[in-house]
Amino acid sequence: MTLARAFPRIASGLLLALGAMLAAFPATAGDGADKPASPAIQVPDDKGRTVWLSAPARRAVTLAPHATELVYAAGAGGHLIATIRGSDFPAAARQLPIIGDGTQPDAERVAAVRPDLLIGWQPAAAEPLTRVMDKLGVPVFYSDPLTLAAIPDAVERMGMLFGTEAQARPAAARLRDRLAALTARYAGRRPVRVFVQAGLDPIYTLNDSSIVSDALRVCGGVNVFGQAPIVAPQVTLESVLAARPEAVLAGVARPADTQHNLAAWQTLGLPAARAGHVYGIDADALYRPGPRLIDAAEAICADLDRLR
Repeated sequence: MTLARAFPRIASGLLLALGAMLAAFPATAGDGADKPASPAIQVPDDKGRTVWLSAPARRAVTLAPHATELVYAAGAGGHLIATIRGSDFPAAARQLPIIGDGTQPDAERVAAVRPDLLIGWQPAAAEPLTRVMDKLGVPVFYSDPLTLAAIPDAVERMGMLFGTEAQARPAAARLRDRLAALTARYAGRRPVRVFVQAGLDPIYTLNDSSIVSDALRVCGGVNVFGQAPIVAPQVTLESVLAARPEAVLAGVARPADTQHNLAAWQTLGLPAARAGHVYGIDADALYRPGPRLIDAAEAICADLDRLR
């Protein structure tokens, strides 16, 4: 059984975790909206572009679940008018109209809701829309935080785009304080070797390019396949056993999935599983580079500390 079949929500979140696999498209003169004569707002995005707005966004569409979460964290959820399938947090996001999925957003639906800002994740996924948005004069902002420290920055940038800095800055400060507390608390702790399970049949993992590995690093964890040459390699059972992980970490859709993983790894003969060190974190929180990943990091740190 593949991970996509067993846990569809995890497969969706895993796609977000693999953003580094997609090539970043360079910005061109026509990318997004043309620069206004006197732009009131200038915000750098995560693809090295500067997005210009003549006024704070009031009718935005998000093309990734993590972007939706960042907008709400910045106090701007009321200015979202549509999103993609699977963009389900916070609860208010479930009431937004759906314009397709993250890999195939419907350009006609997007144009029909008359956005004044499009927030994407990867240019490759947004490419069908960017030509339409360019013709309509709608700017496109790309959000792709690659580290935990980049998440508070992303919240602040959303505040700049929507003119909600008064809410976004304190929210970002709280996230930074929590990260600083985690880093200080677990600095100097004994390293724990961790296998990141991104798929079980076949077995997939993530390397250190993934933001999940950054969460492990904060906790004093060491990704046993961190130096793999690609972001999400398929690995053999023999290689996992040879790596001698002390713990297994996986994104799960429900608590019962952790018990399933534990039983599977015990059957496969992994010593860490025989000791009970198989941990599950809500997949959406773990794989989406949004504020809830800091919640996930706190849980990971606590789990790893139990086996030291």
